Amino acid sequence: MKHRVELRNHPIELHKFRIRLAVSAAFVVVLLAILYVRFYYLQITREEHYHTLAEANRISILPLVPNRGLIYDRNGRVLAQNYSAYALEIVPSKVADIEDTLDELATIIEITAVDRQRFRKLMKESKRFKSLPIRNRLTDVEIASFAANRYRFPGVEIKARVFRQYPEKEIISHVVGYISRINDRDLEQLELNGDLTNYRGSHHIGKIGIEQSYERELHGITGFEEVETDAAGRSIRVLSRTRPTSGNNLILSLDLGLQEAAEKAFGERRGALVALNPNNGEVLAFLSKPGYDNNLFIGGIDQENWNLLNNSIDRPLNNRALRGIYPPGSTFKPFMALAALELGKRSPEYSMSDPGYFSLPGVNRRYRDWKPGGHGRVNLHKSLVVSCDTYYYSLANDLGIDNIHNFISQFGLGKRTGIDIEGEVSGLLPSASWKMKQYKQKWYAGDTISVAIGQGYNLTTPLQLAFATMMIANNGKAYLPRLVKQIQNSQTGHIEDVPAELLYTLNLKPSHLEIVKNALVDVTRPGGTAAKAGANAAYTFAGKTGTSQVIGIKQGERYNEKSINERHRDHAMFIAYAPAENPQIALAILVENTGTGGSTAAPIARQVFDYFLLGKQPESTVAQVTEVLEDHAHEHL
Repeated sequence: MKHRVELRNHPIELHKFRIRLAVSAAFVVVLLAILYVRFYYLQITREEHYHTLAEANRISILPLVPNRGLIYDRNGRVLAQNYSAYALEIVPSKVADIEDTLDELATIIEITAVDRQRFRKLMKESKRFKSLPIRNRLTDVEIASFAANRYRFPGVEIKARVFRQYPEKEIISHVVGYISRINDRDLEQLELNGDLTNYRGSHHIGKIGIEQSYERELHGITGFEEVETDAAGRSIRVLSRTRPTSGNNLILSLDLGLQEAAEKAFGERRGALVALNPNNGEVLAFLSKPGYDNNLFIGGIDQENWNLLNNSIDRPLNNRALRGIYPPGSTFKPFMALAALELGKRSPEYSMSDPGYFSLPGVNRRYRDWKPGGHGRVNLHKSLVVSCDTYYYSLANDLGIDNIHNFISQFGLGKRTGIDIEGEVSGLLPSASWKMKQYKQKWYAGDTISVAIGQGYNLTTPLQLAFATMMIANNGKAYLPRLVKQIQNSQTGHIEDVPAELLYTLNLKPSHLEIVKNALVDVTRPGGTAAKAGANAAYTFAGKTGTSQVIGIKQGERYNEKSINERHRDHAMFIAYAPAENPQIALAILVENTGTGGSTAAPIARQVFDYFLLGKQPESTVAQVTEVLEDHAHEHL
């Protein structure tokens, strides 16, 4: 029997084994070193960072939206307020099929076609991860019905919300404005202004009017809660809380009673009225008719109501007091008269014969007076009382357009007043340089003739006319018109007055002002164009009637109201202040497509003055009176 020969070399194999073992051990050591370094990096070097991330997963920061400040009139009547209610809201990004979800929701909660239209509009304007309301102001029964079925609707929740409300609706819509959903454009502006952080959790922002102009005062400061959550994202407890700071309350100079009186005096007519305190520039009334229900815009207006408002021939969304531009008509004449006296072109004693027309030298055209046959001998006083066109045609030709522009622009016509709501337009007080720039044409003498009686290129707003009238009433002081009278701190209750701001004072001769002011008083007395409005008044007031042309009249033709479409008829205008001896209120009135200032606008002013000075309530409608001087003629101014 042969023995096997052992071929294995144990020393060599042992050596190889030891090498493999050393390599493995080294590999393990390297891995452990790497693991140690990584642990050290995560737990020591980056401990604070990852602790913060862990806390962020455990703790949610929830914004607490502040209550919006309230808005009151000068007597404490509420114009904008808040109330709490529950809303049904959907986060579109968390819902697989919006339409199916809405159909299912409609089986337990009433969701109308209007609700759906408004929701689709909000979806187009907002990001998909935002919570959007499908129904506001849920009833207790609806809340209970949804709570029992909540498991069926991921991405749908009931949330407690604070809603805005405007109790007075149309009558103050153009002053107060409204809030509405924040859109992408608003977000961009907030980020640009550095206010975006303060709007976390906020869904609404002021869009127009006081709500927009005083947004920072009204919004307040957003608070926050640190809430501990579980792995499913459910709240466990509140760790800390920073209370939100409510927005400040605004007290307007507006007198809601006076606003109501003006609205009632207007009846169903379209137009505007602006009343100022000539002693400080406070806005006492600011009416644009028709108005609209500003509550419709808060949650996002539905398409049907939007179409009704936006397409209405009456243009209820147009703020006529702030943005409506109209030829001033004869209300321009008092400023022309002051220009004549101040620039030495006319003396109080100067008089001229009025044959009923004026002709420029070398021009074969007659510029007619509103009264056929004219007014006979006319001086400056009479020219205002009877509103003689011919006097001002002649005066304008002597003054020239640049003198007219430079002097009358001091009264704020053709420029923004700076009132504390946005959107004001400038109107137009023309000049030779303006026409050349605008039309590349030189200025003609005939252009000046039209401007003299408040027509032609002349365009102004009711606010500007009220501002200019204020300056006559207070002897040349230009106060900044303002709607906000006081601001109340929501935390302390302290009320801070918004001081009057005197912009400038015109250097007018008192004797010249007195001449014009005496004539304006006589406008409201027998023989004046507003005599019917001034009859039997318990106080003295001054005013000037005007008629603003909508369409031109061919040379040789007379204005015939009955033959013209109602929308093309002239506008009635009136500027006035009272009491004449110590003015407390100055106003401008525009009534669209109703004829002359003496027959329509002046009676409205009388009722407004009666309420303001005597507490007398106006009639429900304005009587259709016709001035004796205007029975068979049409005053173009």
